Formats: sequence, C-alpha cells, structure tokens
Amino acid sequence: MARFAVIMAGGTGKRLWPLSRENRPKQVLKLIDGDTLLRRCFQRITTHFDHRSIIVLTNKGYSDLVRDNLPEIPYDNVISEPEVRDTAGAIGLAAAVLARFDPDATMAVVTADQIIKPANIFNQALADGMNFVENNPEALITFGIQPSFPDTQLGYIKLGKSQQCAKCNNEIYEVESFKEKPDLQTAKEYLSSGQYCWNSGLFVWKARRILELLYQNIPQTKPPLQKIQAHWGGPNQEEILQECFVKLPKISIDFAVMEKAPQVHAIKLNCQWLDMGSFSALADIIQSDKNGNIVVASQSELMDCKNSILVTEDKNHLIAAVGLKNMVVVHSPDATFVCPIEETGKLKELLQSIRDRGGAQYL
Repeated sequence: MARFAVIMAGGTGKRLWPLSRENRPKQVLKLIDGDTLLRRCFQRITTHFDHRSIIVLTNKGYSDLVRDNLPEIPYDNVISEPEVRDTAGAIGLAAAVLARFDPDATMAVVTADQIIKPANIFNQALADGMNFVENNPEALITFGIQPSFPDTQLGYIKLGKSQQCAKCNNEIYEVESFKEKPDLQTAKEYLSSGQYCWNSGLFVWKARRILELLYQNIPQTKPPLQKIQAHWGGPNQEEILQECFVKLPKISIDFAVMEKAPQVHAIKLNCQWLDMGSFSALADIIQSDKNGNIVVASQSELMDCKNSILVTEDKNHLIAAVGLKNMVVVHSPDATFVCPIEETGKLKELLQSIRDRGGAQYL
C-alpha cells in the first residue's frame, strides 16, 4: 500500500495575462519571491512524498515547462493530457495509472495554483486524510477552508457532525452537501452559520475507489479509462492515450462524483489559503508599501501612487509611475496591460477582442 500525490497543473490563468499565455501558464510564473506556484506546491508536499511518488498532470503544451520547473521528478511522472477534459477526466486518468501498478494506492490530489500558509497545518491535515482513508478505504476526503469573508466566487461545503480518528490530529467531518457559488446574501448566511467551508479542490482517496465511483456515476468514462490503463507502460501508451482521452466527458469531479458519493468527509484547513486566479490576489500574499501599492518588480519608482498593482518578471525592466490610483499595470516583453482594479473582470472579454482582431500571437 503506497501513497502518491497528484499535482493538477493544467490551468492557463487567463486573468494573469499578459504574463500567463497559452504556452506559459500561471503555475510557472515567478511571482512569489522568485518561485513559481508549481514549485511551491511541490516543496509543500515533499514532506510526505518521495519524488518518485509525485505525478504531475498537465496540458500537452506545458510538459516541458513542468519538467524544467521540477527536474527532480522522473520524466515519465509528468503526464500530458491530449485535450482539456476538466477535473473528472484528469483525476480519472491519474487514478487509472496508479491503480494499474498498485491496486491499493492512496491518492492525494493537490493543485499547482494555490498558496497555503503555514505549510505545517496543511501537511498535518494531509497526513490525517491519508490515515483516515487507509483505515476507511471506501471514504473520500476533501479539505474545507475556514472562510474569512463571504466570498461569492467559491463553492462551499456544508459540514455535519465530526468524529475523532485514530492517528489523526484533526477532526473528521461528515459532508452534508456541496453548494455552488452563492450570491452575497447567501454567502453571508453561510459565514454566520459556522457550518460552511470554502471548497478547496484538494482531495484524498483510494485510486480504485474514485475509479469505481466515476464508472458508477459517469459510465461512459469506463471504456476509455480502462483501455488507457491496460496499455499504460506499453509501446502503444501514447497512441492509446491520444485515442481514448478525448472520449472522456468534460465535467468536474465535484459534479461527477463528490456531490453524489456516500462517505464523503472533510478536514478543516484553518490557515491562509488563496487560489491564485488574478492580480488582485497578490494583495493577500505580498506586503504592500506605505501607500497600499503591491509591486512585483526588481526595479520600480513610484510617485504619488496609491492602492495600485504593478508587476513585471523582467529583472532589467524599470516600472516608473506618477499619480496612479487603484490601477493594475503588468509588463511583459511583448504586451502591457493597464486597467483600473475594479475593471479587471473584463479581461476575458479583452482577450477575445485581441484574438478577433488577429492578435493571437499575444495570447
């Protein structure tokens, strides 16, 4: 009975354009003290997992970037998804591969674009989750984040009664239900009730168990995943992967399995947690200057600027500004993004406009 970690590293991060691109996803951007999100995630889980027991799932165009960022991981432990098939397909692929070589494998699923501090709280919860699943092999564990404000951009988990688990420091809660992104009033009610946590998208389960539930709830996943599993490690591995993976439906693991499965449990993570989805999120991880500016740049000169975000990865580039108020300025070698902070939600629309006008090379 072995333990494995699967790092989900397939997202593009359009809201971090122009630093993130179709060929350079957000998880390999060096925004945190010169480190990438992917590297931070890897370092966080090495407390529990040998390098040979860490698998990274990523899009086919990112494989070389991932391997360059994590040279410690064996070459074949980076698995390239031929097409985007959401989290159910990606997790199903990883589980099928692990179950082929170890039918009793315990599988932890983490994501490459999250910031979790302090790491020791997460690591204790991860250890507890694996201990619980190994003693309760039919169970699924998810991790709920203790909410700090009524967020309307995240899903929620409603917690039921708790129990103690041998060898676990954390309480294990029953999950009563999963809730989609709420409106503000509903989010406030969730927060005040004390029964709800943010849905982190982090999991622990037996590989064979998640496959059983996936096949049960989404039967069309069974033939392609079983064929991939049967040929994995053989001479036709990549050919079969290309043929079969595209047959998997596009659906999240929450919709496919978690919302319907029995024996779903949760562990609370009472720590700083951030899904690094936008430049505004930098305010939660980087110390602002005395005027509230967030600066990610080796060289900068600001005059009369307040509550603005200025970012470049270019160590030889100076960002200089006068009089900015509540603005985002992001520099890359071939594109610069300037926008009021409150208008950053229109970035997706902007990128579509750039594509429509023939600017695909900038995306």
